[in-house]
Amino acid sequence: MTPQDASTETERLCRMAPVIPVLVIDDVAHALPLARALVSGGLPVLEVTLRTPAALAAIGEMATVEGGVVGAGTLLTPADVQAAKNAGARFGVSPGATDRLLDACEEADLPLLPGAATATEAMALLERGYSVQKFFPAEANGGAKALKAIGAPIPQVRFCPTGGVSLGNAGDHLGLSNVLCVGGSWVAPKDMMEAGDWAGITALAAEAAGLR
Repeated sequence: MTPQDASTETERLCRMAPVIPVLVIDDVAHALPLARALVSGGLPVLEVTLRTPAALAAIGEMATVEGGVVGAGTLLTPADVQAAKNAGARFGVSPGATDRLLDACEEADLPLLPGAATATEAMALLERGYSVQKFFPAEANGGAKALKAIGAPIPQVRFCPTGGVSLGNAGDHLGLSNVLCVGGSWVAPKDMMEAGDWAGITALAAEAAGLR
């Protein structure tokens, strides 16, 4: 998969809803009901971070949910890429980007939303062919004001800001011409998952889906 093809696919996914849930799953038993709750609420594109032992199994479970598109976040190494692809991930997300990681995703035909935190990083990814990127960590790097400033000289790049994005500030990001969607964990709070409050998570998803 070429970087250009990857960007075409990640742009398509980013345009499916204003928010991509960033999910940290500790219990595989939560995977199916969580995915169903989020998709039912209007958020079909789901990012499961590879930060827990349950993550890969959770991706496999969630990949079976009709109407959902599940990807793997926190890809750091070529081994992560292969494990995510084998688990059923249809796209990947990384906090940053290295040549080894980009090569691995291209070879595995796994569309990647690569992370950039500065104008230089965004330019380097664009030079390789990645015109859709993750801005991370968004709020720590200046939030919507920083993205607006980056967008002036580099309008070719579209972003999904993640990291510190919440219901309260998501609208600031979504109002920018260079933002396709945002990534956020607020739509799936850990306490609600542990309580099995799937109806509550569906309600949070529906609220997020209505942001734009």
